[in-house]
Amino acid sequence: MAAYVVRRLLQAVVLLFIVSVVTFLLIHAAPGGPAILSNPELSRDEVAQIKKNLGLSDPLPVQYLRWLKNLSHGDLGTSYNSVAAVTDLIRDRLPNTLVLGGVSLVLSILIAIPLGVVSAMRRNSALDRVVTGATFLGISMPVFWFAIMLIIVFAVELRILPTGGMFTIGQGFSLTDRAKHLVLPALTLVVLNLAELTRYTRSAMINVLGEDYIRTARAKGLAGNVVIRRHALRNALIPVVTILGVYVPRAVSGAAITETVFSWPGMGLLAVTAANTRDYPVVLGATLTVAVIVVLSSLLTDLAYGVLDPRVRLR
Repeated sequence: MAAYVVRRLLQAVVLLFIVSVVTFLLIHAAPGGPAILSNPELSRDEVAQIKKNLGLSDPLPVQYLRWLKNLSHGDLGTSYNSVAAVTDLIRDRLPNTLVLGGVSLVLSILIAIPLGVVSAMRRNSALDRVVTGATFLGISMPVFWFAIMLIIVFAVELRILPTGGMFTIGQGFSLTDRAKHLVLPALTLVVLNLAELTRYTRSAMINVLGEDYIRTARAKGLAGNVVIRRHALRNALIPVVTILGVYVPRAVSGAAITETVFSWPGMGLLAVTAANTRDYPVVLGATLTVAVIVVLSSLLTDLAYGVLDPRVRLR
């Protein structure tokens, strides 16, 4: 196990290096430049001086090696827009995203797995048809459209929830106020995750229920709930864990569309704003952070396989 983890971590270093190179080349190949250079009031000489001060006049290999050197010291650079350290920006935004993503992911798991199991056990029943139809609807709905509909209904028409943000400006810290701002963006992500996760759980559970060892367990006289809990569900969760391994980095990346629509100050909104303004250090920092989460999530998913299924051997 230890050798496997060490080998995976070494592979992760190589993967993160490749991600950083590709991201660096892509953002510099995009047309235009940092928003700070687009000010019409700046003269050509002033633009040239700003580029020199930011190091943008140097060849790309020189810029990348300088960024890599700073990264080795824990320095992700300075934002062109806010003139703040990228590390500080990520440190401020990441907890907000973890709150939103964590709440939505936990709620999705608590609802989707039992719902998928019950739907599979009552296959082709009225309940199963309702669940199947609802999940297809949830999967097919565009995220931005559903988010806007929630704002129109609950914030504009009913006026019971705020339209966006994380708290009411000018008001002191209040858990109630924070919870109200969390409801709509969390609900958006829950519906998206819930539809997909329920479908995967139902499909995995149906496949497991048709296996010979399930029929054998029932033939031995084991109670139905014991067969489902100890034999069927544990094996059905293996493919579900794979999907959860994808959802975790999605939650950490901030579900950019949701955060943008609701103006939630998280990693997603930070990355979108940085991309629109060509804020190279922030784009690189946000991408690298998400890449690290993806690698760790993949490693934890593989380790979870060994816990759920003793037949899986990590070598």
